[in-house]
Amino acid sequence: MKKREVDLEPQYSIEEDRKGKGKRTVDLNDVANIVLFLAAFVGIWQLVFTLGIWPKVSMPSPAMVAESFVQLIQNITLITSIGMTMWRLAIGFGILFVVVMSSVFSVMISTYSGINNIPPIYIRAARNMGARGLSLFRYVMIPAATPSLIVGIKQAWSFAWHALIGAEILIAASVGLGHILLVGREFQLMDQIIASMITIFAIGLLFDRLVFSKLEDKVRDRWGLKQGSE
Repeated sequence: MKKREVDLEPQYSIEEDRKGKGKRTVDLNDVANIVLFLAAFVGIWQLVFTLGIWPKVSMPSPAMVAESFVQLIQNITLITSIGMTMWRLAIGFGILFVVVMSSVFSVMISTYSGINNIPPIYIRAARNMGARGLSLFRYVMIPAATPSLIVGIKQAWSFAWHALIGAEILIAASVGLGHILLVGREFQLMDQIIASMITIFAIGLLFDRLVFSKLEDKVRDRWGLKQGSE
């Protein structure tokens, strides 16, 4: 019996190491694909700028946008604007009308769809085991609808994020990413506008990858909806 246990230990460690390497390989592939895409995008952008299809005022070069990034960071305008916009988003779900109206509807639709699409066998099985009323809703229906609810929250964040930027432009906020866009439009600073747009996109992508995607993966894994690769 002892010999069998000793023989099995290296097999488990090798298998775990193989799975770990597989996960790292997938991550490296994703990073490589993103880098290649960005390199191709910047290359095409530079080519269009070099050909002079549009005037420099309307189509600045990647170097000009990078210089605008540096200037916005050096005078703390970009950092302050990001902080203020994120603060407005954080409190917006409680008191900013635009944020609430742009996000609540998405969450309501996703929740209703998730509950409406619960397999009937779940409800029948729970009722056979004595679940009724509030306990049925709390312990069966809500958990079964959670994956759809997470998708709704993810969409709500996206809608609220873009709606907030638009609200900052409309009300001419003195600080915020919308303010940077507004100033860039008024003074025809296209490099500053593109830098702001890249920042808005990057923040949205980071939240999607680091917060909502991981939360969605955990929920799907807990409810057996995520298929593991061998």
